[in-house]
Amino acid sequence: MSTLPVFRWHLAPDGYATRRQLRARALRPGGQDVAAQLERPRRRGRPPLVAYLYRVDLAKPVRPMTPGRWRAHEAMMRARRTCPECHRDAGYVIPTSLGACVTCTYPEEQRAA
Repeated sequence: MSTLPVFRWHLAPDGYATRRQLRARALRPGGQDVAAQLERPRRRGRPPLVAYLYRVDLAKPVRPMTPGRWRAHEAMMRARRTCPECHRDAGYVIPTSLGACVTCTYPEEQRAA
């Protein structure tokens, strides 16, 4: 097993990019393995932050959204916006920490307003 090249933060050579940087260029890793990694040192003996890099020349274009994918995405977002208690569309993604819309979670505060 070969080890990955390690670069310091902001010092990676051209031709490498993180997943987010690839996405900003409308690219995706396309099945390639991680080619290198960045390490950002931290204080007080904590382990460094690590970001994985992929080769830009091996990256593939992002797959286009098909009508079926759009329908699946809309259904997923609708499910995340629907309150499990009152079954209404809250108009926002319901936080998992609450588990229900704000109106159902804090009914006494809604009456006072």
